[in-house]
Amino acid sequence: MASSSNNIDEDGIEKKEEPTPLEKHVMFFDINKDGVIYPWETYKGFRKIGSGVLLSTVASIFINIGLSGKTRPGKWPSPLFPIEVKNIKFAKHSSDSDIYDTEGRFVPEKFEELFKKHGRTNDNALTGEELDELLKANKQPKDFAGQ
Repeated sequence: MASSSNNIDEDGIEKKEEPTPLEKHVMFFDINKDGVIYPWETYKGFRKIGSGVLLSTVASIFINIGLSGKTRPGKWPSPLFPIEVKNIKFAKHSSDSDIYDTEGRFVPEKFEELFKKHGRTNDNALTGEELDELLKANKQPKDFAGQ
């Protein structure tokens, strides 16, 4: 497939596109940096941020099962449930906070709005109760994936 002229620099070399902020966000979990996140990488990522074994195990299973099919459009399901980083924008659900737009770009205004609206205890963090309130406020009817 030929590249578009927008992706070719002045020397005729194809430019690699810069990852979107959403892609950069999920790349934390791509341990081997191959553009694909498997459940064991999600598990390791959760462990790196201090989550326990049980939470890391359950989260990695549910996250990869839930996102794999959405990030592999037009492909057969894989029993390994890989998440393709370059397609993570397709995994957005209707109940999210809209901090990332439909193309995976960060929307700082939405981020600030989130803390102004829900962060009453601390200016730059949410308590567990405030996070629950945020999730309930953003919940769309029949969006079971966004719970």
